[in-house]
Amino acid sequence: MALQWLILEYVVAAEAAIAVLLTLPWPKTIRSRIVALISKLLQPFASLIPFAVFNLLDLYWKNEHRLKCSSEVCTEEERVHYERSIYKAQRNVILCVSVCFLYWCMHQICKYHKQIKQLEDVEKKAKDL
Repeated sequence: MALQWLILEYVVAAEAAIAVLLTLPWPKTIRSRIVALISKLLQPFASLIPFAVFNLLDLYWKNEHRLKCSSEVCTEEERVHYERSIYKAQRNVILCVSVCFLYWCMHQICKYHKQIKQLEDVEKKAKDL
């Protein structure tokens, strides 16, 4: 079960690095090549969104069916175990939401770069006339 969270951690790190690459001030030729490459990578990355959503639903289901340890019947060890599981679940929710949010950010940044390029091309054509 820990493998899926490890994968999501690596995905979040990769998406954050790609988002940083997209936002750095590069020369136009390098920036256009980076945006083209990232745009091609976004399509396979889209498969991570259902994976993250499935994990979110799994976390929700586990949270709804988790044994509550709020009474005085619980031992100290059970209470610590319960609190740790809550913290891990919260961390995992943040991971899933981060995957979706960073994917959306990369998509929007690539979209804006393409729109800017199109507007520059239109402006260039208008100047030539």
